[in-house]
Amino acid sequence: MCTGACSKFVAISLYPLAVVSIICNIILFFPDFSNKYASEDGENTPRLTEEVKYMGGLIGGGIMALIPAIHIHLTSADKCCANRCGMFLSIGFAALGMAGAVYSLIVASLGLSNGPTCLWSNAGIEQWGTPFTNSNGSYLGDKEMWKWCIEPKNVVEFNVGLFSTLLVTSILQLGLCGVQMVNGLFGCLCGTCGGDKE
Repeated sequence: MCTGACSKFVAISLYPLAVVSIICNIILFFPDFSNKYASEDGENTPRLTEEVKYMGGLIGGGIMALIPAIHIHLTSADKCCANRCGMFLSIGFAALGMAGAVYSLIVASLGLSNGPTCLWSNAGIEQWGTPFTNSNGSYLGDKEMWKWCIEPKNVVEFNVGLFSTLLVTSILQLGLCGVQMVNGLFGCLCGTCGGDKE
């Protein structure tokens, strides 16, 4: 496959993944699709899951993937960056995308492992906190534990669904950026399909 065509495939695949990451992260700020919890959240009154505030999907899987996607897309365009220099630069941009994907992956993994912040009750005492922090993710396979969270409604399903989506998108972004690093190296050493040797 031509290095320019491969770059175009990688970039076009990165665009929707970045958009999905941004949307998931934004939605995570509104559990139960309400702004009540975001507005009530504070240092002494935690209402939002801590990992949501790290903005792994917005910064890592979103912005840090969109910037490389734009440059990588330009390496497939004639009379722009479809040359050895552009392909060389795409290696660095792909590395930036990989760093963003790793950040998003770590945040999503922590979000799944620690579970959501919620008003929960297990022994008749209701309190705000993260009831699954010390479960090492075992709560994911035990839906009976999900009933501990009283408010926001269905917050466990909400967080698991969105953090799982972020996890999958970041893994796909890692793979695509890895492919582009190899593709960029070949394009830099061998030139692009257009025959531009500059």
